[in-house]
Amino acid sequence: QVQLVESGGGLVQAGGSLRLSCAASGRTFSSLPMAWFRQAPGKEREFVAAFSWGASTYYADAVKGRSAFSRDNAKNTVYLQMNSLKPEDTAVYYCAASARILGPSTTYYSRSYDYWGQGTQVTVSS
Repeated sequence: QVQLVESGGGLVQAGGSLRLSCAASGRTFSSLPMAWFRQAPGKEREFVAAFSWGASTYYADAVKGRSAFSRDNAKNTVYLQMNSLKPEDTAVYYCAASARILGPSTTYYSRSYDYWGQGTQVTVSS
């Protein structure tokens, strides 16, 4: 019903930047709470950023201050601008959407989201 396609990943040097994109199709984009997660090999999926409850933006402590979440409803696309990248940021990044309203208590959990993209690889070298 809802398809999500990420892009913009790649190989960058530490301290560099990337802008990840997630294009959505299907259900009306503006009605879907959206988020970014990431997963490194051998680790569980972790929350990165989201735009949800009360039109608030949330960021994980690991990326706070050097990343920015935005959305363009006209293009049905959300973005994650990542600056000052670190090797620890290396992971597959996924965008996700929820079919229901999410509050502060549920925004951070991957199980709260119903639709997922295929992921885009981000590799940060030293």
